[in-house]
Parts: sequence; structure tokens; C-alpha cells
Amino acid sequence: MAVGVIPLSEWVKSYDCSAITIAVVASHSSLQILHGARQEGFRTLGICVGEERRKMYSAFPGAEPDEWLVLDDYKQLMDYAEYLRERNVIMIPHGSLVEYLGPKLFQELEVPTFGNRNILEWEGSRERQRIWLESGGCEMPKVIDDPKDIDGPVIVKYAGAKGGRGYFVARNFRDFRRNVDLEEEFTIQEYVLGTRYYFQFFFDPIPDDGYQVEGMGNHSNQSLGRLELMSIDRRDEANVDEFYKLGSLRDLRDMGLEPSFVVTGNTPAVLRESLLPQAFKLGEGAVAASMELEGGGKGMIGPFCLETIVTDQLEFRVFEVSARIVAGSNVAIGGSPYSDINEPGISTGQRVSRCIKKAIEKDRLLEVLS
Repeated sequence: MAVGVIPLSEWVKSYDCSAITIAVVASHSSLQILHGARQEGFRTLGICVGEERRKMYSAFPGAEPDEWLVLDDYKQLMDYAEYLRERNVIMIPHGSLVEYLGPKLFQELEVPTFGNRNILEWEGSRERQRIWLESGGCEMPKVIDDPKDIDGPVIVKYAGAKGGRGYFVARNFRDFRRNVDLEEEFTIQEYVLGTRYYFQFFFDPIPDDGYQVEGMGNHSNQSLGRLELMSIDRRDEANVDEFYKLGSLRDLRDMGLEPSFVVTGNTPAVLRESLLPQAFKLGEGAVAASMELEGGGKGMIGPFCLETIVTDQLEFRVFEVSARIVAGSNVAIGGSPYSDINEPGISTGQRVSRCIKKAIEKDRLLEVLS
């Protein structure tokens, strides 16, 4: 039964809001989500496939779930919707959940979920992402529709939350043809030279203070809620970060080697402060535009990441958006130079549970769930 057949309000009406359980797939950013939920006083549930994953969490008692749901396959989660609702579960989505379950099944999961799961349809399509971000004022790298038109460096990316797996750089059609997987949906983007920064924002529709997002279109002249910058990171990618040490790209390809962009970790970053107003403007535009998307409904809720490049002319290019918590926020499990200013030590994971807790207190929980 698809989400929407039974209204979200009916699910939430049956909940005991004094006994909410925060549930998350044990992967990606679950340590900070589970730890943050515990800090905010919530019971927690970890979801995994097989017993092996559980052992690692015993090394982090501050984030070890109060209860486990062990499955044989993540798609089996669909059979546990009633089980989860009986435990007053609110599911926290992240990249692994969406990738393991698949966007379609995630949409159909009959469990109240933090954020707006409809917005993930826009995240999952690079074409729709471009419509969304450009309508919010973000300048993006050019897209090459026909691979035969490649006449300079481009990066080819596949759809979905794959942690950079399969991405490759091409200089011409020959490079493209040698590396592309035609079975996958892909986008060819201009390769923009600059420094990559990944901005971990949080949008809370309930507070009326702080940096207020001003609406556009149908929401013109409305304050939509508060935008916060939680942290900034950069990504360690294997093996492109070390490739330059071995010679030119041409020499390496002669040896049968290709650079890859698989994310293996993240490092914290601080932006030149004079650029922060531009960064906030991009985040504000992305949120405001999300409210106008067809089928977007509530628009952006909670954590999201703008993936950017800053050129040597100090201009931003936004090349992607992730409409949920991203693994780059793990660099700030104990806080960041930005989140610490408002509350020392708060992580994005804790900020999620804080948002849920405040929504319950104000009887506005439905506004932050889908």
C-alpha cells in the first residue's frame, strides 16, 4: 500500500509522543543520529542485515541502539511497517537507506519519516535537480547532452547515492566511450576547476528567529523558517586524490590506470568568512525553490547538503544537492566551528532529534514528517 493511502496524520494520531523511538539503518551517518537521539532523550532502534554489523556499535556505547531489528534483506523492512509504528518509530533517512531500499520502496514505506521523502524524487534525478537549483538562483556547471560534443574536460556521474562510485573524467568522446556504463543513467558535466566545499545546512520550518528563509513564487513575502549552517567538509576520494603523484593522465591511461572518485572519508573545512553570505544565499534559494516544486509538497525539511566548487574568481558553482543528512556531516559529530557558535558540541544528528523534540512540544510534529 503506497504512502498516502493511510494519511500520515492517522499514523501520528496513534502515536504516544512521550515514547517516540528514533530508528535508522546502521550505516552512513547512523552513529551521530543514534547518539543525538539519545542526547535528546529518545529511545533508539538500529536496523541492519545480519549480526556482524551490530558488533561495531558495541564499541560506541553512546550510540549503541536500545533495540535492534535484524533483517535478511533491507527490502524486508517493508514487512515491518506495523511493527515499527507500534513502537512509535520515526525513521531518519540517509543515503544508505535510500540506496539499499530503493527510491520507490522508500516512498511506499508506511512509517512516519523525518523530512520530506517526496523531495528525494528530485534529488534522484540530475535533470530535475538542475531545474530545482537553477530556479533557486544556483549557478551550475554546464551539461553536455551529446557525448560526441565533448571537447574539454568533463565529469560523468551516475544517478543515485553511490558515494562517487563509477564517476570518471573524460577529455573527449574516446575517453567517454571507454569508461561509460550505458546500463546506468548518467549526466555529463563540465569539469569546473576550483576548490570543492560541501555545505551541511539544516532547515527548520518551525522557528521564527535566526536566518529566516524568504519564500518565492506562491510563497513570496513569507518567512518559511530558519536556515542553519552546521558544518562544511571536503571529501577524500580514492584514487583521484593521489593520482597526480604518478604522472600525467595520459601516461597513466597508457598504463591502464583510471582515476576514480569513490568517497573513502571526509575532512572538516572552514570557508573564507567573506564568502559565507554567498553560501547562505545559495542555501536559502535551494530551500525557497523546493517549496515550489511539483509534488514537492512541504519542500525541504531538516538536513541537506549543497555540493559546490569555488573558483579562483571566488564564484560558486553548485553541482549537486543531497536532500537529507550526508556522510560529510560525520566530521562534526562533536560539533564544528559553525554549529559550536550556537551550541557547543551539537551534531547534525542531534539537530534532527532536537527538531523532532521541539515539534512535539509545540504540537507541530506533522510539519516535519512525511
